[in-house]
Amino acid sequence: MNEQGHLADFLQARRSQLRPEDIGLATYGERRRVPGLRREELAMLAGVSAPYYARLEQGQSRNASREVLDAIANALRLDDSERAHLHTLARTPRRGSRAGRPRAEHVTPATAALLAAIGGAPAVVIGRRTDVLAWNRPGHGLFAGHLDPESPTSPARRPNMARLVFFDEHTRELYADWPAKARAVVGNLRLTAGRYPDDPLLAGLIGELTVRSAEFATMWADHRVLACDVADYEMRHPLVGTLTVTQQTLQNPQGNGPALVVATAAPCSPSAEALALLAHVTTPQEAAEANRSAGTRSV
Repeated sequence: MNEQGHLADFLQARRSQLRPEDIGLATYGERRRVPGLRREELAMLAGVSAPYYARLEQGQSRNASREVLDAIANALRLDDSERAHLHTLARTPRRGSRAGRPRAEHVTPATAALLAAIGGAPAVVIGRRTDVLAWNRPGHGLFAGHLDPESPTSPARRPNMARLVFFDEHTRELYADWPAKARAVVGNLRLTAGRYPDDPLLAGLIGELTVRSAEFATMWADHRVLACDVADYEMRHPLVGTLTVTQQTLQNPQGNGPALVVATAAPCSPSAEALALLAHVTTPQEAAEANRSAGTRSV
């Protein structure tokens, strides 16, 4: 992945999505050969010269200041996630030897302990390429109960959430608003691709999704980015019925390690009852019997 190519593509795509009427620019009925603002119009809004902006959009300028990037972000009407993405793409590419094969991702002992401590709330540990590195029983039951619960333990068999969302019928039917979930996956992959432009495995995943899914290809070409920190989804679960969950993604401040995705529901709501039922039905029989025995002894 070429970082400057990402910057050029992002600027071109977002400029094409901003119409003259969105910024109060009169066109007097003129016909435009391409949609969106012209380069010189965007440059004028940002307060930079048209030749300079053209070089930036073509990936020929690598020294844009934070102030210039913020001005362009304002002109493009980017939100906080998109603004941060722009700054990431505009960073000077690192020079040196060609990047080697990335290290295999794994769950740290601290993350494993946190996953175990969560208890009955569905939780999944996701790698940067959306590979499932680990899950607890309710997490497996909520997101992928039709898959082998032990599959994340083997790198060759690990489920991949992006592939599940676009290629797996169970996952597609699980989300009442599947397009919203799909856009969130694509938007998050965009952010990740900006942070890791030289990751060949990530590039391979995106290439596979683009070739195999016309829906993914269309969403990817839109260049929308989305930080999936907190999102509400209505899910149609085959075991516990329809419920609404809040999916929260917890990650270290550097954003360079696996993320922990936890699903919760509003307290005392039907969705909370559904999650409690799911936690019960996904409890291993041996653990359930042990819990009952412990309860009997304590009476």
